[in-house]
Amino acid sequence: MTNDKGLETLLVWQKSLAFAVEVCKIILPKLPAQEKWSLVDQLRRSSQSIPANIAEGYGRFYFQESVRFCYIARGSLEETFSHLTLAHKLGYLDDETYKRLNTEIVELRRMISGYIGFLKESKRGATEPGANHPVREAPVIYDANPES
Repeated sequence: MTNDKGLETLLVWQKSLAFAVEVCKIILPKLPAQEKWSLVDQLRRSSQSIPANIAEGYGRFYFQESVRFCYIARGSLEETFSHLTLAHKLGYLDDETYKRLNTEIVELRRMISGYIGFLKESKRGATEPGANHPVREAPVIYDANPES
């Protein structure tokens, strides 16, 4: 929810930012050099996308847009979980580190979902002009088997 205090007061953003910093400063250096352009890059992007999308949604006026960006953040969290799980299964992360990260992911998942629920309930901007206009264009019909 946008307020005069700013994004930095939003707990879900604070936690997701701290998680991204942890991944970048502590986890990425543990990965082997041969993963620099694959797993390291993917983990950096997905973990940084979590707070970035929460921030972008926070800056949007209509709750539908805020919710959409939180869904993207939640997707990035799941992508990060998948990359960390792969790193663990490949032997790059020890069991203790992986369990700790998984606990943080579970908490972030809960917080993001709770924030989405709050945004849907608050319906910020729902009565403003233009709020009822669709966010997306009408879908285009695509025929995968056109007749010749």
